[in-house]
Amino acid sequence: MHRRMFGKAAVALASGPMLAVSQVLAQVPKSEARPAPEAAADGIIDTHTHFYDPTRKEGVPWPTKGSTLYRPVYPADWKAVARPFGVTQTVVVEASPWLEDNQWILDLAEKDRSIVGLIGNLDPADDGFPEHLNRFTKNPLFRGIRWRGDKVPADVANETFRARAKSLADHQMVLELNGGPPLHLQAAKIAKEFPSLKIMIDHVGLAGDAQHLSKEWIESIKTVAERPNVSIKISALTEQTRLSDKEFGHAPRELHEYLPILNHCWTQFGDKRLLYGSDWPVCEKGGSYGDQFAIVKAYFDFRGKDAAANYFKHNAQKFYGLKM
Repeated sequence: MHRRMFGKAAVALASGPMLAVSQVLAQVPKSEARPAPEAAADGIIDTHTHFYDPTRKEGVPWPTKGSTLYRPVYPADWKAVARPFGVTQTVVVEASPWLEDNQWILDLAEKDRSIVGLIGNLDPADDGFPEHLNRFTKNPLFRGIRWRGDKVPADVANETFRARAKSLADHQMVLELNGGPPLHLQAAKIAKEFPSLKIMIDHVGLAGDAQHLSKEWIESIKTVAERPNVSIKISALTEQTRLSDKEFGHAPRELHEYLPILNHCWTQFGDKRLLYGSDWPVCEKGGSYGDQFAIVKAYFDFRGKDAAANYFKHNAQKFYGLKM
């Protein structure tokens, strides 16, 4: 993409006028928006997707029955919505706490090379954690684990937690954390304690609605960004807006709506520690795959060719140690 294609985005960053996602998408040449399948090695890396199948005999622990997300979701379904935008590879994040669902994703990856990595789900309080970690790290696609702030207390003073965090560093695995300001502050402590451990803050640190940012989020992002081994995903923007819970799929589509989050993360982390993640299919709470993609595409193309390349590909390759 050329920077001139998003001239309106540049104006939005400077003065904040409305920029509809449809306008951005309309400016994308079809030849670039629909790459050939064989171009996968040169495509964009989506570092946050979820795959699952409620129709399996054992079912799924998430999402819940009755949810619009409660349906089979496979790599082919993701590729159908992502490839039109040049997104060809993904790092899957396992949301299920069931141990064998980590293997289920790895088995999918054996059949579909668009999956280039897995962030697994292992409970650090489980006595079997060391054994499970040794088992899954034998697969090169297993790149680390995620701990959610509401499920796993990230307490650097806790001996068990410290031991688990150290084991991740020793295995050259990454730690992803999903939570708000209190978790950011713990992440900063963990990052300082274990400087060789790469830590990812998911979903812009649960900033919430960009037009109503809390002082706690602003300050905690500053604090955690001081640690050079911490990166952050610019993901889940649309699904956190004030409208996403009230009107499913109808989050704002204007770039200026999200500038308070985007600019703060840019200022604190720079262009080498920001990664692209869609959070598909959960992002549908806010809008389509294309809706969320167009917002970040406009923003990072305005920031320049190198910044966009880092955000959409190179930072993911470096952070996860992807061999492609």
